[in-house]
Formats: sequence, structure tokens, C-alpha cells
Amino acid sequence: MYEMKYYEFHDSVEYEYRFAGRYGAKGEKRAKRKKATPEQVRRQNQWNKEAMVRRLIKRNFRPGDLWMTLKYPKGTRESFGEVKDDMGCFLREMRKEYKRRGQPLKWINRIEIGERGGIHMHIIVSRLDGEPGTDIVAQRIWEQIAGGRINYSNLYAAGGYKNLARYITKPPNEEQEKQLSFFDPSERRQMIRYSSSRNLVRPQPQKKKSHWRTMRRMIKDGIRPRPGYYIDPESVYYGINPFNGTTYLKYTECRLGTKDGTAEPIKPEWEEWSG
Repeated sequence: MYEMKYYEFHDSVEYEYRFAGRYGAKGEKRAKRKKATPEQVRRQNQWNKEAMVRRLIKRNFRPGDLWMTLKYPKGTRESFGEVKDDMGCFLREMRKEYKRRGQPLKWINRIEIGERGGIHMHIIVSRLDGEPGTDIVAQRIWEQIAGGRINYSNLYAAGGYKNLARYITKPPNEEQEKQLSFFDPSERRQMIRYSSSRNLVRPQPQKKKSHWRTMRRMIKDGIRPRPGYYIDPESVYYGINPFNGTTYLKYTECRLGTKDGTAEPIKPEWEEWSG
């Protein structure tokens, strides 16, 4: 018996099929279990974090919302405490403007240190309807607070926000680790994680039991989308989890019209475990 977990979004549904038992069953060839190495555990934890943030973005934001980078004037070196205060002030002033227009402010942000030690902030914000637009309001507020500039880009849903989630959750590189060594442990922890507004909806999966024959049929004949949907070929993952020896299958079903797609079935190809 397999367990199917699925996450429903506005224009797509994500599916995960995993073996639901402990010791194998008819139709399930279990590979030899392996003990996870520290590196495999790290990769798995990072993958889980990326998937959680990607679904958080997908559930709460839409194409056209903004991805912004808040920068300080060149040569400015603020302490971490000052940076946190500035971000808090920025969010309070933004929230006031949204409230005046009767709209909720949704956001996800991360403070990041550059390879030369300068601190800047990345933030996703829901788009503010009406005039002046979100970009003009945000720039005015940030300039009053810090005298800095903001770089903007619109969100787009290609890949289910995978690259954006990866960027938000990425661990610091070697040069950034060197710069982080000048901060105390509490500050370092805060600078390698993201924060979000409390009004975000946290996606929760729905679960169903699925017979092993269903899994075998999808692997053999291909995954067939429901009417009005197509399978995103880049979302299909099929293989064996080396830690428990069981097969798994993951894919995303997208609504036709969200981008070019075909409703033809897609046959999953075997992949090596990547976390």
C-alpha cells in the first residue's frame, strides 16, 4: 500500500507517492537500506526547507507580486541590531499604507551579508493595488529610513518558484561564512534563516491511500493528468530512497493555460537519489 500526499494550489496540484508500510508488500521490491551520511542528511534537510518555502510562496503570492532587495548607501556599515530595527520600521510603515487601502501586507524576508561584509535585505511582498504603486511606496519609505535604494523584479511562477525558494533558503558560501564570524552566535543564526508575516497560509497536504498497482501503472504507462491539466515534465521524480529502500514518485499537475503544456501522459524516468 502506498500513501499519496497532495498539495492543492490555485493553478496546480503537487503529488507525492511513497510506500506506506515498514517491511515491504506485494509489488514492492525493497532495496537494501543504507545509513545516511551527514552530507546526505544536510542535503535532505535543505531540500525539505526549499520545498516548504516554495509551497509557502506558491500558496500566498501571485505573478506580479514583488521581489525586492533593500540596500544601504555605498560605504554604509550598520550593525545587525540597526539593520533589524530598520527592517522592522520599514514593515510597520508598509503595513500602515496597506491598511489605509484596506489590503493585507504579506511578506517573506531574509537579511543577507555580502562577501565584503555589507548587509542588505531581500523581501517578497504582495502587490499593493492602486496608486502610487508598491515600488514607489516602498522606495519612499526606505529612503526616509535608510537613505538607500531598492531593486525590484516581479514574481513569475516558472518552476513553481523553485529558484526563488532556493535563494531564500540557501546556506552562506565560504566568503559569507568568513563575514558571519564577526557576529555573535545569535546574530549568525538570524542571518541564515528567513522570516515571514503571520498572515501567510501554511500549506498542509491532504492524504489518501493508493494501491501498489496504481503506482506500477503510472511508472509503466505514464502519468495521466486530469482533464484541463498537464504534467510539468520538470517536476517528475521517480527512484528509490536509499535510506529505507522504497520507491517514490513525485510530480506536479498544472492547469492548462498557465503556460504551454500538453495533456499527454508522461512516463517517469528513473533518477538517482538527490535528497
